[in-house]
Amino acid sequence: MALFNRKSTAAPSATAAVAVDPALAALTGEYVIDPAHSSIGFTVRHAMVTNVRGAFGEHEGTLKLDGAAPHNSTASIDVKIASVDTGIADRDGHLVSGDFFDAEKFPLMTFRSSQAEQLGGDKYRITGDLTIKDVTRPLAIDLEFNGSATDVYGSERVGFEGSAEILRSDWGLTWNAALETGGVMVSDKVKLNFDISAIKAAAPQA
Repeated sequence: MALFNRKSTAAPSATAAVAVDPALAALTGEYVIDPAHSSIGFTVRHAMVTNVRGAFGEHEGTLKLDGAAPHNSTASIDVKIASVDTGIADRDGHLVSGDFFDAEKFPLMTFRSSQAEQLGGDKYRITGDLTIKDVTRPLAIDLEFNGSATDVYGSERVGFEGSAEILRSDWGLTWNAALETGGVMVSDKVKLNFDISAIKAAAPQA
């Protein structure tokens, strides 16, 4: 089931409106990302031969979904850099140091969307500005809508998963070390991974 409207296959008249699936329109609203059931992480090649995976344990964000007009949908995410976890404390300490993120000076990584579009079926692309340290550059994230459900607590949820690839050097993350056999310790290319569960906010009281 696509999140947003599907166009009719019949040729509409000049004045006909595009039909909107009521079930999809019902998903329209503001959502809060549930950090306990969401993951924002990354994968990067290490020493030219293997991948290191990590995640940020502390993050928050909001989604505004428009089931009738996907271009009106937005996303805002704040990630606490100091919460990075790769499974090795010494490596995490290096990542938050001045060699990489400099978390003491720049505690947050942020994403603010500027455009959303449907690519077909349940696949979407959201474009916006990713800020790391003091550098802001555009980022496009390809997402798949995993569906919606009412959980055991009566909360309405939606789920998305997606990814994007960046060159960390574009955001000033340039630390590296040369290997004796050739190549470098850490790849410039990084894959960002998103697995998002968001809860629909209660409608304001009249």
